[in-house]
Amino acid sequence: MQLDLFADSRDVMLRNDVLDALQRRHASDARQAWERLSGEYPGDHTVPALAILITAIGDTTATRFADHPAFADARRVLDDEIALAARCMFGVQAAAWLMPCWRTLAQRASNLPFDADYGDHHAASIWLQAGDWSAAKQAVKRIASWRRIPAPLAWMTEARYRADGLDATWPLLTELAWLAPARFVALLSRLRDVSLDALRRQFDAEFVGTGEVTDFAWFPSLCAREKRWTSAGALKILG
Repeated sequence: MQLDLFADSRDVMLRNDVLDALQRRHASDARQAWERLSGEYPGDHTVPALAILITAIGDTTATRFADHPAFADARRVLDDEIALAARCMFGVQAAAWLMPCWRTLAQRASNLPFDADYGDHHAASIWLQAGDWSAAKQAVKRIASWRRIPAPLAWMTEARYRADGLDATWPLLTELAWLAPARFVALLSRLRDVSLDALRRQFDAEFVGTGEVTDFAWFPSLCAREKRWTSAGALKILG
């Protein structure tokens, strides 16, 4: 939600006061402004979402999680409640506003080892959300045999792409396609890389397979054979 600097209605002014304090991440100012807004306009549609965001910035807990269930609960709150409220109130600016929240969550999860039973609940995946590619790489490297495990391999591949670009990422993309085609396809959609998207469209149009996601295990080899996947590292892996 953009601040309406030119509106002179009382409710808009009070709402803008809360949003301004939230953007500054000043919890006490935001709480005071919210109390004025909710006191005068208890039915205002933004009151619940603003309350969630105020609670989020007021929570200064830095204690590391004791276990994966606690981490999973905190991530659910951030994903399902805080992020949703931020998108409602800040629109396209929500991602930037949420970065400190993701960073704090990653720091609190940094002591937990990788546990396949908890899927993507690892600090590395949260560092990606926080936009800290270096921290994501370091978190993955602490996982034993990470190249042989789909989730951490996907995290490292994304971190490498974000930090170093497509050319440096070809070998990892190749490994991911062979090891975990479903995660490879999900990553392609998330990266939104023009070159990769063009290759995928051509693959979809030309490759005769089963129509299942497992077809994408052949994506790197087909592109290499047709000289469209030209990374020396990728070709070396393909033999």
